[in-house]
Amino acid sequence: MPQEQETRCRESRPPREGRPREEGRPRDEGRRGDRGDDRRPRPEGPPEIDIDKLIGDSLYLDNQAHGIVSRMRDMDSATKSQLRRLYNAVRRAYRAPENERQHEFVMLRARLAYTIARHSLRSLDQMERLLLQVTRKNDSRGYERFKDLFEAIIAYNE
Repeated sequence: MPQEQETRCRESRPPREGRPREEGRPRDEGRRGDRGDDRRPRPEGPPEIDIDKLIGDSLYLDNQAHGIVSRMRDMDSATKSQLRRLYNAVRRAYRAPENERQHEFVMLRARLAYTIARHSLRSLDQMERLLLQVTRKNDSRGYERFKDLFEAIIAYNE
């Protein structure tokens, strides 16, 4: 008898998450942690920015800045002040003495990753990957072009 009452109580409750639970389906099947084989592939993002093209071609830099800003407008709610803070950090890292510059840009990448995750700025993922390329290459021209790209993003976002 108590089991019948419990069953009736469960049936009279509204379904969780706005959808009915299928009979016979285990309670934890389909939860976030258990996706199984029905996991959909993530949509492809924009192609990566090529650091060598960025260094050698100013028009490529301009096109990439336009692309990032248009994705920001479509995908994210990045504020101008967030971008300005990041750009100021880029400028400080760029002005660091040459023997400390790589370390400053590595730390900048960590800061950028935090900002992207904290504010869901998925359009800046491409910038984080580019920053990884720049720090691995450790070339002063690459650092300068990264700064220029960020400056163009700030300008086009105004």
